[in-house]
Amino acid sequence: MQDLRGTYVHRGDLKRRRGQMRRAILGIACCSAALVVYENQKVGDAAAAPFAGAPAATAGEASQRLTATGGGVTIANEQLERWNRIFAFSNRYNIGAQLAGAIHDIAIDEGIEPELAFRLVKTESEFHERATSHVGAVGLTQLMPATARYFAKGITREELYNRDTNLRIGFRYLRGLIRENDGNVRLALLTYNRGPVAVARARKAGRDPSNGYDRLVLAGYRGDGVIE
Repeated sequence: MQDLRGTYVHRGDLKRRRGQMRRAILGIACCSAALVVYENQKVGDAAAAPFAGAPAATAGEASQRLTATGGGVTIANEQLERWNRIFAFSNRYNIGAQLAGAIHDIAIDEGIEPELAFRLVKTESEFHERATSHVGAVGLTQLMPATARYFAKGITREELYNRDTNLRIGFRYLRGLIRENDGNVRLALLTYNRGPVAVARARKAGRDPSNGYDRLVLAGYRGDGVIE
């Protein structure tokens, strides 16, 4: 396939996609604002009811209404923040919002910081779902089928090309490695890339196990790797 990066066609597509993202964010913001106005109006109506001859709400009922209102606004704000993060990652890595959303949400489900998750996927596969290495690693997180079967018994190579399955197993594996290495993200990534035997052998011989992979993934990264 012809590489269109940097061309007029690519720039035009990127401009259109950014416009779509801005419109989506604006739409979510409008919905959030509408929800706030609507819920506040309901509270105002409830508060005004006794003066209009309607039965007065008990203190407990009023408290429940205020709690429900606050909860709705909180959920709307959380969703808006989530989409802002997803669109930011989508723009940064020049990938679709659906893929960015999947990486973001599955990383959080598996206890991995999204920032680290995106860096891992970019380094491993450049976000290509059908990526296959010369040693047989497959998918977005470049899983070896034998490794994946520790987490999903009987899973096939073809099933590992499924976006969500691959991301979930890859992030779960990385989370386990970070835990095994007492929170050392660098060693966890080297183990992910080189395998536990090679890393253990190098450390036992007093050598730095780094092959550059850790520096590539972590350049400029300041996080802890995991979400507690």
